[in-house]
Amino acid sequence: MKESRQRALGRRAFGGLAAGVGLAMALSACGGSSNPLSSAPASSGAASGGSLVIGSADFPESQILAEVYAGALNAAGVTASTKPNIGSREVYFKAVQDGSVDVVPDYSGNLLLYVNKDATEVSAEDIAKALPAKLPQGLAVLDASKAEDKDAMVVTKATAEKHQLKSIEDMAKVCSEFVVGAPATFAERAYGLPGLKKNYNCELKKLEPFSDGGGAVTLKALLSDQVQVADIYTTTPSIPDNDLVVLEDPKNNFIAQQVLPLYNTAKMTDKAKEALNSVSKVLTTEDLINLNRAVSGSQKQNPKDAADAWLKEKGIVKQ
Repeated sequence: MKESRQRALGRRAFGGLAAGVGLAMALSACGGSSNPLSSAPASSGAASGGSLVIGSADFPESQILAEVYAGALNAAGVTASTKPNIGSREVYFKAVQDGSVDVVPDYSGNLLLYVNKDATEVSAEDIAKALPAKLPQGLAVLDASKAEDKDAMVVTKATAEKHQLKSIEDMAKVCSEFVVGAPATFAERAYGLPGLKKNYNCELKKLEPFSDGGGAVTLKALLSDQVQVADIYTTTPSIPDNDLVVLEDPKNNFIAQQVLPLYNTAKMTDKAKEALNSVSKVLTTEDLINLNRAVSGSQKQNPKDAADAWLKEKGIVKQ
């Protein structure tokens, strides 16, 4: 499964219970057990006693965040290990519920929509207020970071300057001239073509469907002017690397997606909460871009090494 598809499963898919169940069955078949996590390797040994297990979804950014959480916990004197690549939200959410893992990094907006498909909150503040009360008993979230990984409308610097674009609201004036590069589902998603029309009266000329989740194919189409605007995740390194412009979204067409820890309350101590909140206090979108570049770019660092370097840089782990 390509990374772009994994990201779509982990981040955009609010429903898809059948897909999640199917993935869980596939994982359990691999491990020869009814527990979908039984075959997932731990990066620093099995947890025991009061130690915590940090899980992750099946895409690199989530794996990096899990290692960041585990590193911060260990630095605070709370023994922690990681179980990466658990699967989609349907699978890792259940794992936190049943205690197979104790903590996972998640994204506020999609998590709220997962536990309340009728949620209407869109801003970071409103989502933060609504989320805790919608989680099932035994689950909770800690402080949200400023870091966000969300869909965004992205244009080249030349296009932004030509049409004086700073926001999607500005783009509405020329939407009829723009072809958008995005997954085929953008035609039907609430935040896609329907949302742009509803929130900004923006009716784009055409959708050019790409299946790489804002990856290299989408980027090439944008840089060559095959498309004039593209749906690209905000933590994608290609945005700063190519001097692209993320259009502001004042009407929150793309709902807030702040990174935050989802955890099982059974084993969480105040000391562990403090350690995880120390991460959220300093984690930014720019940090995620740099971490993703380190792991998925030419450096090819493993997630743990990238996380360790970031923790040292921020002073969470002493040099």
